[in-house]
Amino acid sequence: MQSKTVDLSHGTGGDKSNELIKLIKKNFDNKILNKMEDAGVFAIGNTKMAFSTDSFVVDPIFFNGGDIGKLAVCGTVNDICMMGAKPLFMSLAMILEEGFSQNDLLKISKSIAQTSKKIGIQIITGDTKIVGKGKADKIFINTSAIGIVEDGINISASNACDGDDIIVSGNIGEHASAIMMQRNNFKFKTKIKSDCNHLNELVDIMLKVCPKINVLRDPTRGGLAASLNEIAQSSNMGIVIDNTQIPISQQVKAFCKILGLDPLYMANEGKLISIHPHRYTNAILAKMKKYTLGKNAKIIGKVTKNKKDVWIKSESGSLRRLINADLEQYPRIC
Repeated sequence: MQSKTVDLSHGTGGDKSNELIKLIKKNFDNKILNKMEDAGVFAIGNTKMAFSTDSFVVDPIFFNGGDIGKLAVCGTVNDICMMGAKPLFMSLAMILEEGFSQNDLLKISKSIAQTSKKIGIQIITGDTKIVGKGKADKIFINTSAIGIVEDGINISASNACDGDDIIVSGNIGEHASAIMMQRNNFKFKTKIKSDCNHLNELVDIMLKVCPKINVLRDPTRGGLAASLNEIAQSSNMGIVIDNTQIPISQQVKAFCKILGLDPLYMANEGKLISIHPHRYTNAILAKMKKYTLGKNAKIIGKVTKNKKDVWIKSESGSLRRLINADLEQYPRIC
């Protein structure tokens, strides 16, 4: 039975998130939105463009590896990059709680400016709103980004083909782990750092090697499991991944083991999934490994027409289904 109210599990990136999106989306029926991509892709004249918007409510607002400002820029830019777009312009809107520190606001604004400059995107419009004490939590940020998709690039979650290889660009689960550690003040000897970063440069070098990449996704809310399930559903294909090949740092493995968490469902903010024809894999992987954000990239599996859904192969060779569950173990990680 459909829930009568919204709860935190609707923000996990899993099945309940999809339920909530369907409830809203039925009022906005159009062919661009119905594709349910990371960004809407459309044409103005002969120019193909990608446009996306995102809101950020992360707690804490400053964390090891970034802050809410850096996250807001990278998160939205990454969404248009997953459609192969080159980022051009961005909007910035802030909802501020009465009593919020102006020094913190200045730090966040500087972080936004520095990150935007590194990416090469301009913030050309914005808005601020102030709400009363206790009506928000310090600061919420919304960003929208637009970019150009070059001719010949056709990336979509529905494009995965039988026999395609699947690459993950690096160690998963770092962002959610870093946020959890800092919010709860866990006293571990090793501090896990968020992977918060912009992926436009990595996408550029990948597309130069293989302009025929079929699917790109950044596995944010719901993690690797949610993203792969979305791709399998959209493409009407099956996906089989090898548990022994999924890149996870020893620190994240230990952290998850202690708390009983599954890194496959944990959010990332600087990783991508690439699905492409097998003949390009070696060249893509070689290029990725020369770049800082791709040095830990690994081939984790294949697309198949012989199965539906997503399956994970154990060390013994047995398969179990990787469900799209509401298992993001923590709210407000982005």
